[in-house]
Amino acid sequence: MDMLLRTTLYAGFILTASHNLAYAEQTQSAPAQSLSQAVNELSPRYSQVALLAMDMANHQVIYSQQAETLFIPASTQKLLTAVSAMAQLGADFRYVTELWSDAPIRKGHIAGSAYLRFSGDPTLTQADLKAIFASLVKQGINRIDGHLYLIGDKQEQLQAPGWVWDDLGICFAAPVSSYIINQNCVYGQFSPSTANNPSLVSLRTGSFGIKISSDAVFDQKASREFCQLDLMRLGQNSYHLRGCYPGAEAIPLAIAVTDPLKFAQDTLTFQLKGEMSLAGKVQPGTSLPKKAKLIASHSSAPLPALLDTMLLKSDNLIADSLFKQLGKSYFNTQGSFTNGAVAMNRILTDLGIDLTNAKIVDGSGLSRYNLLNAKQLAAVLTLMHQDSRFSLLMASLPQAGVSGTLKYRLGYNKPPLKQQIFAKTGSMQGVSNLAGFIRLPQHSDTLFVILENGMSPDVKKQHKISFNAKFLQHLISILQLPSPTTETVNAPIY
Repeated sequence: MDMLLRTTLYAGFILTASHNLAYAEQTQSAPAQSLSQAVNELSPRYSQVALLAMDMANHQVIYSQQAETLFIPASTQKLLTAVSAMAQLGADFRYVTELWSDAPIRKGHIAGSAYLRFSGDPTLTQADLKAIFASLVKQGINRIDGHLYLIGDKQEQLQAPGWVWDDLGICFAAPVSSYIINQNCVYGQFSPSTANNPSLVSLRTGSFGIKISSDAVFDQKASREFCQLDLMRLGQNSYHLRGCYPGAEAIPLAIAVTDPLKFAQDTLTFQLKGEMSLAGKVQPGTSLPKKAKLIASHSSAPLPALLDTMLLKSDNLIADSLFKQLGKSYFNTQGSFTNGAVAMNRILTDLGIDLTNAKIVDGSGLSRYNLLNAKQLAAVLTLMHQDSRFSLLMASLPQAGVSGTLKYRLGYNKPPLKQQIFAKTGSMQGVSNLAGFIRLPQHSDTLFVILENGMSPDVKKQHKISFNAKFLQHLISILQLPSPTTETVNAPIY
C-alpha cells in the first residue's frame, strides 16, 4: 500500500472519530449518564482533566470531556516519538559508533592517528567502547602512534527549551549529545558522618573526570525546620553538594554530566591505558580525513528494541536522541531539538494527524512547553492500532501490574485494571497522564486518553489511587455490562 493511500485511509479513521466526537455532544445513553455521574464525583477539585474513550471496533466515541483542550503531555509525548521514528527511520535503523584511520598499519601499529566517530547512541556503554578496541587487538593492532580524535556534532543543543533548570543535574534529564557513554550519567553515594569522618560523597568506578565537593551535612535527628540538599553544577563536570539531608542513612546519587565531550575524553583516556598504547592524546576532532578507512565499529540494537525500552521504561535519553535523529534524517543535516520538532510535526501531519495548535518541543516530554490535546494523542494511538507499520509498538506499552512503568503503580497492580491496561504513562510535578488501551477478554479494544494537569504535589504524598485509575475502573465496569445490542456510550464535551 503506497504512502498516499495509507495517509488517506488513516486520515479517514481520524475524521470518523472526529465526527463521532461531535455526535457525542448531542446524545447520551443511560450508561453514559452513569459514567458522567461517576466522573463528576471523582474529578479532582483543584486540577484540570481531559478524557477521551473510543471503541476501536467501530471508532465510536464512548466518552469525551475537554478532548480538544491543550495540556502538558509529559511522557505520553513518547507515543509521537515512537510513531515518527518508525515512519522516518525504519525498523532497520541502528546507531553506529565507528573507529577510522587514514594511517597505514605497520607491525601492529597504526602509524598515525585514529578517529572515533560518535553517533548519539543513547545505549552506548563503556563496555561497548572496550569491545571496539578489543577488536583491534584481535586484528593484531596494539598501538596508535598518533592521537585519538573524537568526532561528533558541533555546538550541540544539549537540552530542549522548557526543561526545568533544577532537573538538569539529574540523570533523567542527562544532556542529549552525539557523545553519550553510560547514558551520560554517573552514580555515587552520600554517606553520613561518623565519629572520625565528616559526611562524604563517593563515586562509583566509571565516573572518570567527575569532581564533586561537598559541605552538606545530615540532620540525623530531623531537628531542622528547613533541610534540603542542593547540587550546584559548576561546569566541566564539576559539582558542589550543599545543604542538609534529614535522616541518618546513606543515600544514592545519580548525577548527569554537564560536558559530554569532556566525559568521553576522560573515559577513553583512562580506558585506553588498559587496552592499547596511545602515543598521543584523546582530543576533539573536526572531521574524518577523506582517505580514512573504517577499522572497527559498534552497532546499537535495532530501532524496535530501542523503542521497546523507551516506552516500557519511559527512557528520556532514547526519546530525545531519536528526536534529534529525526531532524538529521528528515533535513539531511546535524540533528537538533529545533529541526527535530519540525520534522516530527511534518511526519505526523503526513500520516494524517491533525496537530493544529499543538506545540512540539522535544521527544521525551520533559519540556513544559509541549502542548497536546486528547484527540491528538488518540489519533496517534489509532495509527498504532490500525497501521501494520506501527502495530509492534502496541506490545511495547507498559501492561498494568506486569511490565514497565505500570508494573507497581497503585491501583494498576490488582484487578480490575491488572493485565487489562496497556498504556503510556506521563508524570512530572503537577502532571499525571495516561494514554493507551483497555484489552478485555471477548471485547473489542477500547482506546483511552486521560490527561490531568495542575495537580498539587501534596496529592502524590497521600499515596491514594489516582483519578485515572478510578476512571478506568468505572469505564471497565460499564464495558462489561451485559447488553442485548451493541450500544454506544456517548457523553457531552465540557
